[in-house]
Amino acid sequence: MLSSANSNPKDLEQIARNGGVFRRMVSRIPTYLTDMRENPAWLPMFLLARTMPFRKAHWLTARQAPRQESRKPSMFGDLKAETIAAELRSTGLFAGLTLPTAICEEIARFGHETPCFGNFDRRFDFLASDHVEAEGWFGRTILSGHHYERALRCDAVVAVQQDPLLLDVARHYLGGNARLITTRTWWSFPTKNASDADLSRASFKFHFDLDDWRMLKFFFYLSDVDGNSGPHVYVRGSHNRRRLRHQLTLLVGHPAHEVLDFYGAENAITLTGKAGSGFVEDPFGFHMGTLAKQRPRLMMEVGFGVSKPSKRRFHGEPVLR
Repeated sequence: MLSSANSNPKDLEQIARNGGVFRRMVSRIPTYLTDMRENPAWLPMFLLARTMPFRKAHWLTARQAPRQESRKPSMFGDLKAETIAAELRSTGLFAGLTLPTAICEEIARFGHETPCFGNFDRRFDFLASDHVEAEGWFGRTILSGHHYERALRCDAVVAVQQDPLLLDVARHYLGGNARLITTRTWWSFPTKNASDADLSRASFKFHFDLDDWRMLKFFFYLSDVDGNSGPHVYVRGSHNRRRLRHQLTLLVGHPAHEVLDFYGAENAITLTGKAGSGFVEDPFGFHMGTLAKQRPRLMMEVGFGVSKPSKRRFHGEPVLR
């Protein structure tokens, strides 16, 4: 069962350290150029979807969710897609999902037994249990380890990805043309001496996602997550309104004090829970991962959007210089 708590603004500000505006923008240029080459429609989305008038106009194009006479049984029981979608429209967040124990254990076993790529870089390949040694082998701090396409070798990952409730929720929230665009599993590791560039790349900063005009992301903890294990933080209601200065900048990440002052510190919810706990959010709302201070965190994401996904985006892989 997930639990949530209002976050301490001072703690969040310490976690969400700035990495330098220019440095962050430069590091993302290769990814942006690749997105443009793969799909020319990406650029107008990236420029305009951050503004509320264009965003709301695009929501008007959403098709009604198809009527379903019956839905195949879901591993999540009798949860109603309509109820979840209504909560998402109101707050941007629903935190009542729980993976079956067998599914959670199978994915966790996969995460422990399958090598991951450190800091999004395919040159750094290691088992999670070898994290400390890997930092010595590669001579650098490693904050995260992604499995990329290897995740789809796990039958339990595929079962979660294809569960009928997820697509049903996505269609009720995003519209009838909702489609799967991301599936990934990754580790967040406790480490020392992380650079500002590492922290920025790992999304330890309040930000919103701009991978599509309309998106929805399901997250599942595959290890126990408390305040020292890198819990996810979401700012409720921030998906429905946006400060003008946050619309008129190419940056998606902003300092914690700036976000919390405008959207309300009381709306910053830190999500903790046992392995198997899950939640779904509209990632246009401000959110961030936090540093795993004492224990590593294993997590899974399944994302839906309304545009054709790229192979790289499907696994959340950036383009590194």
